[in-house]
Amino acid sequence: MKIHFLGAAQTVTGSQYYLEINGKTLLLECGLYQGKRAESYNYNKSFQFNPRKLDAVILSHAHVDHCGNLPNLVKNEYTGPIYCTSATADLTDLLVRDSAHIQESDIEYLNKKKKRKGEPLVEPLYTVEDAVLVKDLLVHKNYDDEFEPIPGVIAKLVDAGHILGSAAIVLDISENGQKTRLWFSGDIGRPGLPLISDPILPDHCDYLMMESTYGDKSHENLDDAFNEMRSVMLRTFERRGKVIIPAFAVGRTQEIVFALNQMILSGDLPRIPVFVDSPLAVKTTDIFIEHKEVFDKETHDFIRQYRHPALNFEGLTYIRSVEESKELNSRQDPMVIISASGMAEAGRILHHLKNNIENPRNTVMIVSWQAPHTLGRRIADREPRVKIYGEEYQVRAEVSTIGGLSAHAGQDLLIKYAHQVKKSAKKIILVHGEPRSSDVLIEKFKENKFPSTYYPERFESIELI
Repeated sequence: MKIHFLGAAQTVTGSQYYLEINGKTLLLECGLYQGKRAESYNYNKSFQFNPRKLDAVILSHAHVDHCGNLPNLVKNEYTGPIYCTSATADLTDLLVRDSAHIQESDIEYLNKKKKRKGEPLVEPLYTVEDAVLVKDLLVHKNYDDEFEPIPGVIAKLVDAGHILGSAAIVLDISENGQKTRLWFSGDIGRPGLPLISDPILPDHCDYLMMESTYGDKSHENLDDAFNEMRSVMLRTFERRGKVIIPAFAVGRTQEIVFALNQMILSGDLPRIPVFVDSPLAVKTTDIFIEHKEVFDKETHDFIRQYRHPALNFEGLTYIRSVEESKELNSRQDPMVIISASGMAEAGRILHHLKNNIENPRNTVMIVSWQAPHTLGRRIADREPRVKIYGEEYQVRAEVSTIGGLSAHAGQDLLIKYAHQVKKSAKKIILVHGEPRSSDVLIEKFKENKFPSTYYPERFESIELI
């Protein structure tokens, strides 16, 4: 077996791992790389393998950096199966269509400016027409059900506790008379996250390929993070400002809505209007409700106790039309606006930032990790000026970063995760982590006498059998 690390190698975006086994090929993840626009476009446009000869794909979950380049794969004539959980399939279908629509809209907006300036026009990476073809290739699998994606490989998906439907991918491989188990963590969730169950830890495996996003630090207590979020909101409301939250439509938006529901019902927050302004987030919430069988005990208890929907409450509005979205920017009363994308790179959040970032009464609340060179990272780094749609704006709004809300495991859980296979694993492979975090985790692994650790660069390959 040979693994080629084509994305999320020494970075945390663009997940893509290409496996050669028994003369067949298997792709784990097909994510979009997010960063500098020109670099990202070139990175995502071309594959390092022939999609027409790819035999199968397995997805861990439906975040854009893990599944967002599937339409481009299909555009390049991939016609094989894409295995994932049922919730991931439903979310992926929504996400890739939304991603295509955003790309087409943003390119149209940018091309108007380029045309006026006499600059060359650009094309979207893929279109909605490409994205709608993905759905027919999605093959739904339940947690723990075994299936054979390619000859000699028995796979199963186990709950990763990261977002709805997220999974670790376990591959039992028979090749050249040898049996080998590869456990790929996907994105590892955190115990106690709102709505969803806790992650399942690995048992035995020969090779553990795991994320290392927060390998350099453990997270704050979740309750402390939500308390900080509440304090920031109260401070903003006192000065009659708006709280603008760039949030991933899948997972983070629903967690925040659920937390606000609890805070308002308990009286910890006033009944300030809350708007979820993302077509994808609205449709995603519908899918969360459809898959409420995977809600954790806390969420079911909350619903029974208050006889109140987990993801709806008085004062919460899900925005569906562009006209409703535009109306929010003409309002001057305090409110919360949650809008995609999570790294503020596309979608309606750009218009909310453009219209609100120069007002010192307002707050931009960053609630997730921001990739280098994204608008979200520049705001989180407190840069005094940022460009939005090519125009420069002064950052006069308060910027608040709530790091403890991450849906990724912190260093303490990553160590615990690897410790589960300390006696069985021949090697640990770290992916989905920047060097500053992964290097710290590697040292921790050495201190704990874990198996040897490999930290591949993009385009590196390794033979495991």
